[in-house]
Amino acid sequence: MNLPKRRLQRRSIWLHPLVQLFAAALICVAAPYLAVTASLPPGWTELAARNSAFASLAALLAGFWLQRSVSALPGTRESSGILPGFLASFGLAFTFILLFRIDYSRALLLTGFTLAVVWFFLVYAMTQRKTQLVLGVVEGGRVDLFKDMAGVEVVRLKGDEVPEMVDAVAADFRHDHSDEWEARLADYTLAGVPVYHSKDLYESLTGRADLEHLSENNFGALGPMHTLLAFKQALDRTIALPILFILLPIFAITALAIKLDSPGPVLFRQRRMGYRGHEFTVFKFRTMRAIEDRKVPREQNANPLDSFITQENDRRITRLGRFLRRSRIDELPQIINILAGQMSWIGPRPEASQLSEWYEGEIPFYRYRHVVRPGISGWAQVNQGHVAGIEDIRTKLQYDFYYIRNFSLWLDILIVVKTAKTMITGFGHK
Repeated sequence: MNLPKRRLQRRSIWLHPLVQLFAAALICVAAPYLAVTASLPPGWTELAARNSAFASLAALLAGFWLQRSVSALPGTRESSGILPGFLASFGLAFTFILLFRIDYSRALLLTGFTLAVVWFFLVYAMTQRKTQLVLGVVEGGRVDLFKDMAGVEVVRLKGDEVPEMVDAVAADFRHDHSDEWEARLADYTLAGVPVYHSKDLYESLTGRADLEHLSENNFGALGPMHTLLAFKQALDRTIALPILFILLPIFAITALAIKLDSPGPVLFRQRRMGYRGHEFTVFKFRTMRAIEDRKVPREQNANPLDSFITQENDRRITRLGRFLRRSRIDELPQIINILAGQMSWIGPRPEASQLSEWYEGEIPFYRYRHVVRPGISGWAQVNQGHVAGIEDIRTKLQYDFYYIRNFSLWLDILIVVKTAKTMITGFGHK
């Protein structure tokens, strides 16, 4: 859902996609090509420069389309797709060149990629970053979702006309509005003012699903298409097998370091709830001094979060364990779970079986999150981070349901990029 920013559009020509793309072609392709061909450096040929320019232009067009596809996902900034989009497009262009042994210039391709990323981040900084959405809200139903929402200025609509500076209108379509308001909503649309269902708009702005009740996806079903799930599982395994062999040296070094750091097994094993509610054993590198089979407290009104969730500065975590958690290296053995068909690279994180059973008694339709395979990384992990209480669990579930409802390749690509960022920054680790 691309939200309008009409005020900014009146001020900046750079918001027009064709203007951005044309300027990018001049800066990222034409300028480097002309600079090189003006006086070819030693070892260069005009054919290599020309082929590289064509490849850069094709990659620029494909990357522009990819980054807009990723950035259009609800709950994402318009800069989110820039790096993954151009990494993918220039990577494919480079692969094509190598496969067909085309004469090319590596320097020109690298220059084109670098300039494309810098240019579109610069455009984003100049136009979108400081833009605030002015939202007209129609009273009635669930419209309090936008109260105190960052980046949104709420205007309560009461009269016959929409204020000139309103960018969009939100209304709860499930609410029984009066005939007058139904007519006004139609007039707003005819006047060119976008009108959104408040629930859908909330998801677009936050990347979280409303937990009021179950909701269908874009295909009209509660769960993702079976063909998409099957394709993703095949892709997961195809990627996991070579990565497992590549990472074997890291596995060996990590295992040795764990043994030297503290007594105990190398791997941590725990029963977790998986795809379609089937239990499985998850594998992780051990990061704590003592691993016990922790049970859900049986006392009345006991909170199992105290037993299962790692707390701030948990003393059980070893010195090496803190690094493994921060870098997410402790998650790597779950590649075995992926090859076994129990997990995916991307999906809701699997919860301990006993904890999952407790959640089902506390949160309506919690088991719905098992409609897709759990993942090593997920939408909740890259947006929310560590979970410490029941309200955090509800927020996490909102992210999980949003992921299921918007299940797509683009969303997985965005999560991969955000996961790389969390590995570098250590966001959300305990």
